[in-house]
Parts: sequence; structure tokens; C-alpha cells
Amino acid sequence: MRDRTALKLLKLVAVLIFALAFPLSAHSQDGNAAKARALVDAAIKMSDSDAAVKLLWQATDIAPADEEAYVYLGFYYNSRSDPGNVVKVYQKLVKYQPNQASAYMNIGEAYMSFSPAKADDALVYYRKAYLIDPKNTFAALRIGQVLAQSPSQHDDAVKFLRIALADSAKNPTVASEAEKTLKQMGAL
Repeated sequence: MRDRTALKLLKLVAVLIFALAFPLSAHSQDGNAAKARALVDAAIKMSDSDAAVKLLWQATDIAPADEEAYVYLGFYYNSRSDPGNVVKVYQKLVKYQPNQASAYMNIGEAYMSFSPAKADDALVYYRKAYLIDPKNTFAALRIGQVLAQSPSQHDDAVKFLRIALADSAKNPTVASEAEKTLKQMGAL
């Protein structure tokens, strides 16, 4: 057992030495992406989640526009029911990938995971996702569901929910949720 721990530690040290041997500078983006991928690969193989998370965050510093490390960090924090850190992860990604609609959706979903939900904060990010991708019926659904919580936003809620409902052929789950919310609102 001690040999396995020593081997894992040796791998971690080797990865860190590799990362530190090539500090950030004017190196090509491809080189940084390769270093970041090496860190992500090492993190995935680790059994020590704290050390793995550190490697993943380091990968986001080395190649901030490469989304792979962010996805794993998002999975990790979601599995720990930690929406605050999910928000941090994807806010960093959108800083470098501002046209990444799925990252905005992940931030919105994280805000809705707080107890109580932070619907107003989530709405901002759902709207950003929808502006980037107006065919994103999941964003339309979420916008409609959040707006449905406010009687003064009834008409806008119905508008977005109908957009989500119209996509029943491509996304029946989204359409079904939209239909359910419209029925609850008395709009169907």
C-alpha cells in the first residue's frame, strides 16, 4: 500500500516539476494547452481529491481558455453540492470563453442549486446563454420557469416557455417541462 502511495506522490511531483519547468511566458498556446492537459490527466488518475482539484485549478491558470479542466472542476463541485464553487469555476471560464453558452447555463443552474435558490442571479446567466444561442431551448425553458415565479413577468414567461415547447421534436424533455409549467400557470 505504501508503494502505491509513493508512486502516486512521485507522479504528482513529476507533473508539478514539468509544469514548473515551463513557466507561463510567451510560449505558444499549444504548449500551454499540452501542459494543462497533462495536469488534467494526472488529476483524473489521482485518488486524493484535494490534490487533484489543485492540479485542475492550476490547469485553468496555464491554459485558461481550455475548458476541459473547468468541466472536471464543475463535476467535482457539483458532486459535493457546492454551488458557490461551481459558479466560480464557470465564471472563470466565461472570462476567457465569453461565447460559451453552456458555461452561462452551468452558472445559472448553480445559482438555482443554492438553498434558497438565487433565481435573480440565475436569470442573468440564462439570459446571457440565450443571447449567445437563441436556439437554446433549455435556456428558454429556464428563463420561462424563473419568470413564471413572478406574476408581473407572466407574459414574458409564457413567451419563453412557448419557445421551449415548440422544440418537442428535438428536445422532448425540455418541451415536456415547458408544457408542465405552462399548465401550472394556466397558460395552456
